[in-house]
Amino acid sequence: MIKSNTHPSIADSTIRMNKKKNIALIAHDHRKPDLLDWAEFNKDLLSQHNLFGTGTTGSLVADKLDLKVHTFKSGPLGGDLQIGSAIVDNEIDVMIFFWDPLLAQPHDVDVKALLRISVVYNIPIACSRSSADFLITSPLMDAEYHRFIVDYSQRFKDPLK
Repeated sequence: MIKSNTHPSIADSTIRMNKKKNIALIAHDHRKPDLLDWAEFNKDLLSQHNLFGTGTTGSLVADKLDLKVHTFKSGPLGGDLQIGSAIVDNEIDVMIFFWDPLLAQPHDVDVKALLRISVVYNIPIACSRSSADFLITSPLMDAEYHRFIVDYSQRFKDPLK
């Protein structure tokens, strides 16, 4: 983590993201076919990065694309929380999460926590095919990038800071 002196009002520090990104791939059951289709279309781009996924989604992507995907547990069995922990440990740079906006999940609390921690750590997130297209084709995906990190612990001490 690098202390930020250039934008103290925006961020307390930055985290360097390497040119080769660590990308988390997650999809709820009804969205898995869409994510698989998207991943197949973007196989060449995805192959240039390190891929991670929740249990079923990660395994499906690895099998369909013949790419190495580090898999965590299934989302409802703790995989969402494991990816959240990897984000906190700066091991995930980008998240592609095709979640189902119309169907309640048994692990909705975990999903909300994952989305919240992604924002806390300023992780780029794509939740739809079009946002995933924009994200994966961004020139920033193939470059080193320093993402701003806000020290929220300071906000707890004085909420007006």
